[in-house]
Amino acid sequence: MTQAEKAAAFRALHVPGNPVILYNIWDAGSAKVVAKQGARALATGSAPVAMAMGAADGENLSLDLAMENVARIVAATDLPVTMDLEGGYGVDPQTVAATATRGLNAGAIGFNFEDQVVGGEGLHPVDLQTTRIAALHKATTDFGVAAFLNARTDIFLKAKPETHSTAMLDEAIARAAAYAEAGADGFFAPGLKDEAMIERLCAEVSLPVNIIALPGTPPNARLAELGVARVSYGPVPYRQIMAALAESAKAAFASV
Repeated sequence: MTQAEKAAAFRALHVPGNPVILYNIWDAGSAKVVAKQGARALATGSAPVAMAMGAADGENLSLDLAMENVARIVAATDLPVTMDLEGGYGVDPQTVAATATRGLNAGAIGFNFEDQVVGGEGLHPVDLQTTRIAALHKATTDFGVAAFLNARTDIFLKAKPETHSTAMLDEAIARAAAYAEAGADGFFAPGLKDEAMIERLCAEVSLPVNIIALPGTPPNARLAELGVARVSYGPVPYRQIMAALAESAKAAFASV
């Protein structure tokens, strides 16, 4: 498939009630393993990509390395590959657009794009974030590939689950509407675990909703019943692999 065809195929996978499962990978090797298990698409996670290269999450991995990594993943598989773009490696819309164009040149067919202030506090104001999303959308349009823009809000991830409130959900729904108008194709609410809140989010947001399968999140079958269209795993797979590696190494060192 061409890059444009992969983008179209990926877009079609986002069906409320029948979510696409994205078991996040971090390099070409992990991409090949996950692809062989029946994946229909692949997604990088910024945290595992950074940690696998010895860096911390939050745009601490150089943009050059991040793009080289995505290009290797794309070359290693025939599946559509969506990239975690974090905050676009800059605040101003022009920088975000340039970063997205680099991702498209590397072969990505979609992006996660977050509204938190990377390296700072809180979230970007809605008017600024919508301008950034619009710039990202225009960059993909100008490139000629209808890349899937998954607009992420960090409202819930920045707060403990027991503090999640109706007011926070209202804000998320309002942001989703603004992001959709600016050109977003999906809405990502990592950290949200409450079934009633997830169900309302899916019902009141026009975009396909993405929930991350963190510990304590309803199982995938239940998320499907609630109307979720995309389930991702973020850093969970990487952390599980590293925990197994640590235990294996510990056992080896203790064997003599």
